[in-house]
Amino acid sequence: MSTQWLLFLHLAGAFLFASGAVAAAVLRLAAMRRERPSEVALLMRAVRPAVPLIVLGLVLVLVFGFWLADRLGYALGSPWLSATFALLAWTVLVGALTGRQDRHTRELAERLAADGDAPSGELARRLRDPVNLALNASLLVATTAIVALMVWKP
Repeated sequence: MSTQWLLFLHLAGAFLFASGAVAAAVLRLAAMRRERPSEVALLMRAVRPAVPLIVLGLVLVLVFGFWLADRLGYALGSPWLSATFALLAWTVLVGALTGRQDRHTRELAERLAADGDAPSGELARRLRDPVNLALNASLLVATTAIVALMVWKP
């Protein structure tokens, strides 16, 4: 496979990974601005299709990134690649944790929507949980840092 194809597939993966992450963040932020559980549930459900995009992007980034690094002679122990690997690991671990928390929040919203669709303090607290928000924000920071590392290769 040519270097141009490897780079194209690596970049396609990066685009899927980053755009899926941004879509999930935007939908979650939109859910925070809603009071009715049915609206929150709808927005939180809309995050679900972004997850396979993120996973597919991650797989493409890793497979074609390793192949590209080998082809171009980059040492996998280079500081910029090591930082990238650490950030990718962070996004996988924290993404799994926040994803589970967000799934529980969505399930609560769906139950509340079925039980009269009245605003709920518990749902609002879950949506604005400072730890969950900080972890979700760290995912966007990590994704931005990964893209910066790939572009500038310090």
